[in-house]
Amino acid sequence: MTETIRESMDYDVVIVGAGPAGLSAAIRLKQIDPDLSVVVLEKGSEVGAHILSGAVLDPVGLNQLIPDWKKRGAPITVPVTSDSFYMLGEGGGIRLPNAVMPGLMSNHGNYIVSMGNVCRWMAEQAEALGVEIFPGMSCSQIVYGDNGEVAGVVAGEFGKNPDGTPGDAYEPGMELRGKYVMLGEGVRGSLTKEVLAKYDLQSSKCPQKFGLGMKEIWEIDPEKHREGTVVHTMGWPLGSNAGGGSFIYHLDNNQVYVGFVVHLNYANPHLYPYMEFQRFKHHPMVAELLKGGKRIAYGARAISEGGWQSMPKAVAPGVAILGCGVGLVNVPRIKGNHNAMLSGIAAAEAAASAIAAGRAGDELGAYDDYLHKSGPIAKDLKPVRNVKPLWSKYGLMGGLMLGGLDMWTNSLAGVSFFGTLRHGKSDAAATGKASDHKPIDYPKPDGVLSFDRLTNVSFSMTNHEEHQPAHLTLKDASVPIKVNLPEYAEPAQRYCPAGVYEVVQDAGADPRFVINFQNCVHCKTCDIKDPSQNIHWTVPQGGDGPNYPNM
Repeated sequence: MTETIRESMDYDVVIVGAGPAGLSAAIRLKQIDPDLSVVVLEKGSEVGAHILSGAVLDPVGLNQLIPDWKKRGAPITVPVTSDSFYMLGEGGGIRLPNAVMPGLMSNHGNYIVSMGNVCRWMAEQAEALGVEIFPGMSCSQIVYGDNGEVAGVVAGEFGKNPDGTPGDAYEPGMELRGKYVMLGEGVRGSLTKEVLAKYDLQSSKCPQKFGLGMKEIWEIDPEKHREGTVVHTMGWPLGSNAGGGSFIYHLDNNQVYVGFVVHLNYANPHLYPYMEFQRFKHHPMVAELLKGGKRIAYGARAISEGGWQSMPKAVAPGVAILGCGVGLVNVPRIKGNHNAMLSGIAAAEAAASAIAAGRAGDELGAYDDYLHKSGPIAKDLKPVRNVKPLWSKYGLMGGLMLGGLDMWTNSLAGVSFFGTLRHGKSDAAATGKASDHKPIDYPKPDGVLSFDRLTNVSFSMTNHEEHQPAHLTLKDASVPIKVNLPEYAEPAQRYCPAGVYEVVQDAGADPRFVINFQNCVHCKTCDIKDPSQNIHWTVPQGGDGPNYPNM
């Protein structure tokens, strides 16, 4: 086989991913030393195209990074004005008094934002400082140095045939090498997954836990719009089938973010997370809000939920993992963007100090210490570390009461009655056998409040050039039909929120497993939840995927 020859470019720091973590790192590096050469590589067609978050932003990270962000015109203009929490039943709900919620749950001082637009603005700030940002540049490989350290990445490979061989217009991409590489790929990034495994960074830690977050943007009747209103719910329609809940955020311009999160440790393989979301919108409280409105965008992504117990070692020789790649989401607060920014700032400071001292390609131990031993991220995540495992063990009501008690004791006295509880098995291993669970009958979408998957995917503006190799690969092509179908009713048909996977059975033929990779919104749920761990998600060629407008 002919070895691929690539051109190479050298930088001080190479950053993969133009999300809040990667952009924060880039900005902080240039703030510390304007002479540092810094490049950010983004797989989306533009910065923000692949960013999806709730989002209510705690500005603590941005306050540290760019204290005068208001004067600079940051798209952060809708402060939270009211904050409510409901426990839903099928026909109604009970509002939980704010007084019973620990102080850390308050959204006072936070903002309803589009993180896609925040990242677009942050990219402008970075470029003004001299950071080079290249969108449409998927990073498909890691480049290793002579001593096994991470030395760079391969970016911008285009033009492969469906079978993976170079096509007529093949471009091999470039090697972008750095004294340090930072991975800000978000949840379950393919390069991050490789680094975690190669250097055994998850050892002694609990397995990472995940949720699937789905979100629609609605334009609603101005009479019903309440700018700055934040609503969270738990309970119906999930019940005992799965953990999770919803969010409804009123931003400006009569728009509302409607989102739904399903924890991926559910056992019943018949569960259909997307349809749970669609059913939720028929709750009387939600249906009344949306009546007369229209959905204008849709998207989905996985969320890291393991928290303190699941945070891996975040450094290896030559590389640092940022943000959601480490798992910095505060689950009860449903917030992680602030910690992503703080992680980027801390990694940048550690790298700048190392480079100034003449170092390169070693471990940035100061950054890992910041995450695990000191700093605001530890103070944010440690007090809520037991909320997720308590919920998983005792269910909605038991977990809510015990988790609330644990957050109160941590807030008031800095101690927990439970110590530090461990998570159980991985989300994939938590999947039960189909024969042990009842199928769930979901109502058909009505096309007004609820929609079929393929129609909704069209509102994510997703596109993949169809002649490239599928970026969703199977370790063993026989497993979906021979193993997953008889044992688990092939749950990929249901857990994917974009309709990528199908089991097709033509008349007189055996069933076959079809991967419609063109539909993929890059949520990575398949890589996480497949019970046989047979699906591997990696990057398509640069620029492909969703094109989110204001997510």
